Amino acid sequence: MRKVLIANRGEIAVRVARACDDAGILSVAVYADIDADAMHVGAADEAFSLGGNSPADTYLNIGKLLAVAAESGADAVHPGYGFLSENADFAQAVLDAGLEWIGPSPESIRQLGNKITAREIAVRAGAPLVAGSDGPVSSAAQARAFAEEHGLPLAIKAAFGGGGRGLKVVRELAEVEEAFDSAVREAVAAFGRGECFVEQYLDRPRHVEAQIIADKLGNVVVVGTRDCSLQRRHQKLVEEAPAPFLSDTQRQQIYDGAKAIVREAGYYGAGTVEFLVSADGAVAFLEVNTRLQVEHPITEETSGIDLVQEQFRIAAGLPLSITEDPVARGHSFEFRINAEDVGRGFLPSPGTVELFEVPTGPGIRVDTGVRSGSFVAPQFDSLLAKLIVTGADRQQALRRARRALAEINITGIATVLPFHRAVLESEDFTSVAGMRVHTRWIETDFADQIPVDPEYNVVAPEGKRRTITVDVDGKRLAVGLPADLLDGWARSGQGIPAFTTPTETPGSVIGSGNSPAESALVSSMAGTIVKWLVEPGADVAAGDPLVVLEAMKMETQLSAHRAGTLSEVLSEPGGVVTAGAVLAHIE
Repeated sequence: MRKVLIANRGEIAVRVARACDDAGILSVAVYADIDADAMHVGAADEAFSLGGNSPADTYLNIGKLLAVAAESGADAVHPGYGFLSENADFAQAVLDAGLEWIGPSPESIRQLGNKITAREIAVRAGAPLVAGSDGPVSSAAQARAFAEEHGLPLAIKAAFGGGGRGLKVVRELAEVEEAFDSAVREAVAAFGRGECFVEQYLDRPRHVEAQIIADKLGNVVVVGTRDCSLQRRHQKLVEEAPAPFLSDTQRQQIYDGAKAIVREAGYYGAGTVEFLVSADGAVAFLEVNTRLQVEHPITEETSGIDLVQEQFRIAAGLPLSITEDPVARGHSFEFRINAEDVGRGFLPSPGTVELFEVPTGPGIRVDTGVRSGSFVAPQFDSLLAKLIVTGADRQQALRRARRALAEINITGIATVLPFHRAVLESEDFTSVAGMRVHTRWIETDFADQIPVDPEYNVVAPEGKRRTITVDVDGKRLAVGLPADLLDGWARSGQGIPAFTTPTETPGSVIGSGNSPAESALVSSMAGTIVKWLVEPGADVAAGDPLVVLEAMKMETQLSAHRAGTLSEVLSEPGGVVTAGAVLAHIE
């Protein structure tokens, strides 16, 4: 490999660009219009515009990505995680174009990336499992029938989902239909495929996973385990390695099960085999992620293995750099720093990062895709950075983590840092006697412990860009610039009056210092209207779910703030709204 196209954005694109530099390989970045000034663009040796701002027009557009590979002369593609990283058609298209695919074979992605066939492989491999549907369910009615037969809670899972998207947990039969529809919508929006299956959901389990690497010569190594139980909406917030408080039997089950599944699938590359560990200690296979994980740095810190370099070796047909499962050294935590408002139920919080200051000292690593002044776009993932803290043992790592979290300073947008600081004061997480957190601990045990921060009750900037044509040395070039900068130039040259925001036009925002009408249903977040759950003219009670919004690839329901009749729906499905926008009125 001489030059690698990085088909991604954010901190993982920065991470891969740096790995390329370490290996003496050139790197090529791609970017959406709104990412033109993003950190990953400057981290690579070259960067090419994908033209557009939606995921479908940019990082999910196979044709555009392959065109950039051809134009740049790249001879390999690294997909990062998310987007097309687990898309077998993309992997095949890369290979068909004569490029090296830095990942598992398309067939392995199809088999293991599809949770239905992955389950079948796990059965053949003898891995422990819970009851589930034999294949995809085609309707909410089939999902309801499974729940009636096997009981609740029920997990509805997108077959091609990941990262918590396309996963819905149903605890009441009446919720099955909307949960099924929502899982399909999220999966289509994030991954382009909407097939779903169902299985029993283990309540209050731990989430434990095994990081594997396997080469094309048949060598398989478990690099280590991780505990990822601290989640909200099935997306991880804090991870640690190695997974603590496992018995020797549980650990052996996880190692043996992971290797058996990988060998049964003929898998090569980096990947993660995930398990649930129930409250009574039973281990159950969950899924396989056929890519690098967000939390891979904590395994690197505790194993001494650079997993991206291993991916390069495997893609080149070389053997793994190790042949035995490494013994963990020390203990490491990863804190995902997401642009989410903890006090408002982890609502997405797009906007501009005013200040980004990171901690220093022993055992500190920060993987980031933002810096001071970066814009966090609402159409992409909420992950800003990852704080990785390593110590000689778990308790030292916890002490270092408290210090690092006290030092880190991010302003301009809401982040999950208040949660991270609070969780390190919880005995459920920090006790030396054992782990008392589980995958729903945030919702059931920790909920509402962090108050709303009034500083972030503001409208997020749109961060739009416009393209103008300029002449440079006699050549016509298209240049993307912030829209507000161009507007400012226009106003200064033509006397265009400053924009003022009305308060009662469709999707409008309540201006500073004004209060919305008592009847106004005000959006608490920026996002896209997915669907209204009730029709105009319907009577609603306070707390009834009214509308589904999508932001940063996740759906959120907005409920009625009071009882009355829904009237004057001002924002239709597909419309983009900002935080503070009036969506409708309840009279």
